[in-house]
Amino acid sequence: MPSPVYFGSARQCRLEAKETLPAKLDLILERLRVRERVKDEIVAIKMHVGNNIGYSTVHPVFVRKIVQAVKEGGGKPFVTDVHWDVNGAEERGYSSEKLGGHVYPAAGLGEKYFYTHTRPFKNIQEWGVAGMIQDATFLINLAHVKGHPSCGFGAAFKNIALGCMIGKTRSAMHDTMHYDRYWFAENCPDAETRQRIIATCPHKAIVEDKNKPDELHLHFEQCNQCGRCLQVAPPGSLKIDPVNFHAFQEACAISASIVLSTFAPGKAIHISLATHITPVCDCFGFTSMPILRDVGIFGSDDIVAIDQAVLDVSARERLIEENIPTSMEVHTREGHPFRQLHGPLKDPYKVVEYGEQLGLGSRAYELIDVLPVEEITRAPIGYVPAQ
Repeated sequence: MPSPVYFGSARQCRLEAKETLPAKLDLILERLRVRERVKDEIVAIKMHVGNNIGYSTVHPVFVRKIVQAVKEGGGKPFVTDVHWDVNGAEERGYSSEKLGGHVYPAAGLGEKYFYTHTRPFKNIQEWGVAGMIQDATFLINLAHVKGHPSCGFGAAFKNIALGCMIGKTRSAMHDTMHYDRYWFAENCPDAETRQRIIATCPHKAIVEDKNKPDELHLHFEQCNQCGRCLQVAPPGSLKIDPVNFHAFQEACAISASIVLSTFAPGKAIHISLATHITPVCDCFGFTSMPILRDVGIFGSDDIVAIDQAVLDVSARERLIEENIPTSMEVHTREGHPFRQLHGPLKDPYKVVEYGEQLGLGSRAYELIDVLPVEEITRAPIGYVPAQ
């Protein structure tokens, strides 16, 4: 049976407050029965508060509405994110006065408060779940939709997969991309050739390994799989392989499954805001021009379904190439716009595939528009030119 995903379009018909996105969030919260479900619950509202001078994260007006809904339902809400972002959150409008609730570092100051879960995957044996997350009894996963240099896309999965883990685990998750071997030094012993390989990359994704001078290190975040390096590298010396790029997405699915396992069934909801969609994660600490038009707001109990719906709806949009930072490039016009920008091996749909395989939800969904945009029928006569 398809999972319901509630949706509010960024478009509106009439110039009335009831048709704007915060009002549509209210309708989504009603359809998700948030007030009925949070009575006496300790509710963690996990969001990315950004850092430095970024301004494209979820606007405080949306956060406050969720906080108020939880309070009205008799729950005890708090907003949470990683400690170094929380430390400066008020600079971006996330203060207790504006939100109506406290903002806490998920694993405490210095990330010393966490719970360890054992789940072997590539280089990872143990995962550190932030203590404030695991101690909560209800989770509201509030995500901002954007591109991501490691996997093409970040929304509901990535928000909790990275943000609910301690830094050591987050670092290890990124290192999964290097677990499977991609450089074979024995097939390229010539230092001059290695320098030529490095020089071919316009994104500075290939560098000398800092520990082994005869090894090359590939920064997968910068790599858009253009293949220029492969035209110079001797046969068998360098691989641009899907397994390395997909590893991070699988790690995100596993991480999200561990986080959600700490909550009882029915004690987690997911809300994703797809506005000011930037090419990279909000953790970069700045905001670039949007690369897609604003799409809207989504809500569901099913983390797989909501990310699938977000991807499907945003796939209808055109990549705004004139807004892309000049250091980036598009080398494919096929597939999802995020894939076009970050490369064909950074398929944004992989995380929902892995999530469904882990039993976290269903890719089959029913998109329910909480306030369909009214289409106005004009009179069948033309304008009369003003005199």
